[in-house]
Amino acid sequence: MKCGDSRGTTNSTQQSGDQFSLIHLISLAMQPGLGPCTLSALLERFGTAESVLTAFHPELLSVRGVGEQTVKQIHQARNLDQAEATLRWCDAQQTQIVPQRSTCFPNWLSHLNDTPAILYMRGDLIAEDQLSVAVVGTRHATPYGITQANRFSYGLAKAGLTIVSGLARGIDAAAHRGAMDAGGRTIAVLGSGLAKTYPREHETLADEISRSGAVISEYAPHCPPRCGQFPQRNRLIAGLTLGTLIIEAPDRSGALITARLAGELNRDVFALPGPVNSRASRGCNQLIRDGAILVQSVEELIDELGPLSEAIPTTSGRAIRNTAELNLNEVENCVLNAIESTGTLIDEVITTTPYTTQQVLAVISVLEIRRLIRRLSGQYVSRI
Repeated sequence: MKCGDSRGTTNSTQQSGDQFSLIHLISLAMQPGLGPCTLSALLERFGTAESVLTAFHPELLSVRGVGEQTVKQIHQARNLDQAEATLRWCDAQQTQIVPQRSTCFPNWLSHLNDTPAILYMRGDLIAEDQLSVAVVGTRHATPYGITQANRFSYGLAKAGLTIVSGLARGIDAAAHRGAMDAGGRTIAVLGSGLAKTYPREHETLADEISRSGAVISEYAPHCPPRCGQFPQRNRLIAGLTLGTLIIEAPDRSGALITARLAGELNRDVFALPGPVNSRASRGCNQLIRDGAILVQSVEELIDELGPLSEAIPTTSGRAIRNTAELNLNEVENCVLNAIESTGTLIDEVITTTPYTTQQVLAVISVLEIRRLIRRLSGQYVSRI
């Protein structure tokens, strides 16, 4: 999957229906108080956004979660002026509008109970972005936190993982920059519309990120930042990633909300320990006490992510089945690729790789330790 070819909404619109239908969906999604769960229930009941807008009053009230106030909002959405203006802005600003039913919509968000009906995106998403880690933390980061956010993001990006964060000051900004310094990919998820970048001083950073990945939001482009939108934004950060790393977080921090949401989605939660007398590390130390995975290095984190539910293709032609493969060198990768999941004779591995018997046997031991293969007998090994 690759979406985002810098041609405005054309690509996504063609894959999800005509612009007429898209305008109706935009108009509905822009209504305040009409959240993802209610909008999803309406679309499930009526099939299309246009059918929702033309439904009769009693039909709308029969939908779970819809009351008189929601019906009024749906009636207001029949005025398509704002939606049409949004579509024109997106076309002019090379911004994609990606409905949930589009093939460009990141399917790894489908596990959310409140998957957004629509995303606005600058940049592109590729299949490899499923190999991603959220790196988040406090806006009021210490020098230690900034250094570690940059170090982990740089190392993870170098290994081939996409870094996802929220474009906020402090840890988030350091995470995005670390990934780009490594020549890797990064995704920023905003708690405001794409035309209202917050904080304003990160507009240039957002432009750089859109060229190294994507900047996305579920909010209409001119939606201003509001306090309640940032915790809601955090569920997308958790949902887009295999795991979440908290670098620094005080007792009450939005990063802790992201950690909780990641745990609810059965994603790994990692935390970097900090000084016991540092307010910025209290949240991290508490997470570790409560069961989060303590990590001190990039290699530890990658190994902990472990097996994937399904193989993820890469641009190099490899299909990653376990994140631990990202830590392998050329020799280890070659030996691993010679081993089948159904079982392979060790002598066959030796003859099909350009290495000595001693080298192959040594690598097989390493792959066993990293839980990438297992011995079926004295003579056979298989991929896990």
